[in-house]
Amino acid sequence: MSLLSQRVAEALSGHGTLAQAIAGFQAREGQTDMAMAVSQTVEEGGQLVVEAGTGVGKTFAYLVPVLLSGQRALISTATKALQDQLFSRDIPRLVDVLGLPIRVALLKGRSNYLCLHRMEQARHSPESAQPGAQKALAKIETWAQSTRTGDMAELTGLDERSSLWPLVTSTRDNCLGSTCPRYRACHVNLARKEAMASDVVVINHHLFFADVAVRESGVAELLPTVRVTVFDEAHQLNEIGVNFLGQQLSTVQLLELSRDALSTGLQLARGLVDWHGLSEGLEKSSRDLRLAAGMHRGAVRLRWTEALPEGVEGAEWLPALAALSAALAALQIGLETVSELAPDFQRLNDRTRELLERAALFAQSPDPESVRWLEVSAQLRLVESPLDIAQAFVKLTQPAQARSHEQTASEREAPGGISADPQWDESLSHGQVAGDVGQKAWIFTSATLGDEESLRWFTQPCGLTSARVLQVSSPFDYAQQAALYVPEHFPKPGDASHVRHVAELVTDAVKVLGGRTLVLTTTLNAMRSIGEHLQMRLDASSNVEVLVQGQSPKRRLMERFREGAGSGRAGCVLVASASFWEGFDVPGEALQLVVIDKLPFPPPGDPLFEARSQRITREGRSAFADHALPEAAVTLKQGAGRLIRSETDRGILVVCDSRLSSMSYGRRLVRGLPPMRRLSDHQAFMDALVDLTKDATSSWTS
Repeated sequence: MSLLSQRVAEALSGHGTLAQAIAGFQAREGQTDMAMAVSQTVEEGGQLVVEAGTGVGKTFAYLVPVLLSGQRALISTATKALQDQLFSRDIPRLVDVLGLPIRVALLKGRSNYLCLHRMEQARHSPESAQPGAQKALAKIETWAQSTRTGDMAELTGLDERSSLWPLVTSTRDNCLGSTCPRYRACHVNLARKEAMASDVVVINHHLFFADVAVRESGVAELLPTVRVTVFDEAHQLNEIGVNFLGQQLSTVQLLELSRDALSTGLQLARGLVDWHGLSEGLEKSSRDLRLAAGMHRGAVRLRWTEALPEGVEGAEWLPALAALSAALAALQIGLETVSELAPDFQRLNDRTRELLERAALFAQSPDPESVRWLEVSAQLRLVESPLDIAQAFVKLTQPAQARSHEQTASEREAPGGISADPQWDESLSHGQVAGDVGQKAWIFTSATLGDEESLRWFTQPCGLTSARVLQVSSPFDYAQQAALYVPEHFPKPGDASHVRHVAELVTDAVKVLGGRTLVLTTTLNAMRSIGEHLQMRLDASSNVEVLVQGQSPKRRLMERFREGAGSGRAGCVLVASASFWEGFDVPGEALQLVVIDKLPFPPPGDPLFEARSQRITREGRSAFADHALPEAAVTLKQGAGRLIRSETDRGILVVCDSRLSSMSYGRRLVRGLPPMRRLSDHQAFMDALVDLTKDATSSWTS
């Protein structure tokens, strides 16, 4: 056993450093197994994929070996919530307990930081005239004088969806870079400098892939040379990655350009160009393009395999796209006449040129090696992306010795430590290993990475087919803590009455539990229908509050649900979809029933899903068995994972889809779930609900 492995094993043991210093810490066999695998990978290099069940303690399992190794590391998460947790709580706690001289930095995407230059311009924008905007801007300006980081998460009371948010933050599109008059005080640059001087940098997947995609100026400073890169919540890597590695053109981008051009033009070059006319022309052409896409209920994705998106009239779409290009070209001409007056105009000109190039791309036929679609909602998004991130990740994670000696400097400036900056190695602190020494270590972990031992669902699209794979089971006693109920005589999911039956089952269950229920739906329509039914049936007299996603901010919904009943508050039932299937943790008795309306198969009309299915078919494999079924299994597993979050939790999972019992593939889906005991019928289900209302220490034998 190596010295690092010995130190890690000691730290995580029942008598070790963590057990002595952290109240409630318990040695877990699975956690130690994972930590040993991480230690080996950190020392030897290569790729490690770990599926760690709920309760394993995977965060400490990778943090302890990474921190004890003394090597510079990147840690990437899927959500800003986990990113903040790692930086503010987990890593500082371990650094203190282990007594390590380690410097840690937090780095988010540019749009998460206050832009001082844009804040100064914000009062001149049309949005600042909206009711309450001036007061909100004054609050931001006051906070700007005291904040050290400029992280917008520090500013309470301003939601990311606020119209003021983009006015006081920057994006890659509108950032002026080194030409900005506030460049020296820029919070983004200061955060990057902090990262340069740190041993561990906590980032998120969006930032990682944005960096991979654009390789913008300063990338080597943003993601410095490291030997260790850890991806937590790795199951989201592929979907996040394809969004960044492709090409996009959206009405949001176009309208923001129109707004910025008008505001900047009137402020810095009033009377020199018809800013109102150019802005209105671009805004009109953007809205006309949206109208040309047709009317649709809710958000939809339209296939785009030929010259036109499916269901879109060429007589409307092609002229609208041409008019958009003409409006962009006219704006570009106007900007070129004043480009020497201020760096703001130079950047606006660059943005206009880039969007004009993308409009030209989408006027051509799709790339046969990619998938293209039209995303239609209140806004419009034109997307062309790769089918997966395999090619990008193979290039990124291949061993250093396999790289060509003819590699260019720009190729070396890739995220995760492929940097050609010689000064970086000179700045390494004591105990760190330069990035060109040995093979780099890449660690990928999540609670859900597939439904089979090889974890192909994750490794194949990520280009990690040669990675070492480890599965670590949850330490929870699911047979005692949880039960699974599948209503046998429910209508089929496609039946019009199915949603009503789900709502009635939830109503009956909630009356017994007094709330404590999470309903996860596969569609927004089902969510709204079930929510409306419950709100009608569970009135004030029931002492149950019905929460529905979309009717309040997500953070507020989660806080209220976690509060549960007590202190005069009613119990809660939350009806949600999409983002609530994962990352929503409610340990304790506030959540004891999770109801899933039907098996979460991917929507058959989704262009990306269909393109991937077609590729699998061409390879001679089954699109259903090798794609649709694993996708459903992983999503179902994620939803089921909301139920049991600690050793003392108890609860019931209800899947209102008889296919789980009647179809042969149902057995595969059940095997992917935690090993809960099965409830045979409705009466057993109701008896189990009653048992949940008893003291948590009582036996659960029904």
